Amino acid sequence: MRLSVLVSLVALAVGACAQSSSADAYVASESPIAKAGLIANIGPSGLKSSGAKAGIVIASPSTSNPDYLYTWTRDSSLVFKTVIDQFTTGEDTTLRGLIDDFTTAEATLQQTSNPSGSVSTGGLGEPKFNIDETAFTGAWGRPQRDGPALRATAIITYANWLLANGNGTSYVQNTLWPIIELDLNYVESNWNQSTFDLWEEVNSSSFFTTAVQHRALREGAALATAIGQTSVVSGYTTQADNLLCFLQSYWNSGSGYVTANTGGGRSGKDANTILTSIHTFDVEAGCDALTFQPCSDKALSNLKVYVDSFRSIYGVNSGVASTAAVATGRYPEDSYYNGNPWYLAVFAVAEQLYDALITWDQLG
Repeated sequence: MRLSVLVSLVALAVGACAQSSSADAYVASESPIAKAGLIANIGPSGLKSSGAKAGIVIASPSTSNPDYLYTWTRDSSLVFKTVIDQFTTGEDTTLRGLIDDFTTAEATLQQTSNPSGSVSTGGLGEPKFNIDETAFTGAWGRPQRDGPALRATAIITYANWLLANGNGTSYVQNTLWPIIELDLNYVESNWNQSTFDLWEEVNSSSFFTTAVQHRALREGAALATAIGQTSVVSGYTTQADNLLCFLQSYWNSGSGYVTANTGGGRSGKDANTILTSIHTFDVEAGCDALTFQPCSDKALSNLKVYVDSFRSIYGVNSGVASTAAVATGRYPEDSYYNGNPWYLAVFAVAEQLYDALITWDQLG
């Protein structure tokens, strides 16, 4: 079964490679549009961020159906991981001011007491805040324990760049490390507690959360070593090892896919798992199956099972050949706004395949 899955996915990847010129043209055209849209949602000067404090990322300017005029730790961290990557790779050297605004804003949010607690009693697991940096006190699916890990990963990337460029050691130690350490300590102490998933619906353990927590502790231990904060390294490393072990328990070996959550009563086929592979992608890890790298046999098998689960659900997929791409959504049982395909999910599938191609290219 796994061989047939891999053959199908290789065929899709070859097709993607054959279309590389049109893909390159699309990226060249879409990238500045997408980037402008992203920047527009960052306060205080973004075109759609009115009322947001500096460095605060708004989820959406929409205030009804749905009301998303808030800032989520998870979403903000993923946004700024992209911004930081663009800055540190030299793609856009004008972004440093925004990055510094983000780290300042997140330091403020860390210290803002909220329904999940204070900074020392669980408040770092609070999923969202008002855009003026005050606590959101309404009912919500809390805690969500992926946020601190994702925030740590984003800021660690910035810290590593500063250290590598030789002009930010004191800033990393005195300003960034205290923010990072709070998040890493939270992960170290709370990773094995229940959490709402990234869709904010299921309270259990979640594949995405476990994977990003593992990455954060690994990278945090390396940064701590680099700046002489050696007292935390052993604890971070021990819990990273435990997280990696636990990560394997989501694998459904009999059916060849990752079960996204330990609870929820659904099939477990979920874009959660695709997003995990692309947000923990490390080309230097090759096709490592333990971390479900995009080109690993497990991640590719999971991708095929996930995509196939949508072939008969959406009208837009009717009549599409079984070897061709189809529109995908969050999970087959989704009923939020009647389900439907999501751009985020469709693009995640494509991104995993491109990540796989990048790795295979490097491996030769």
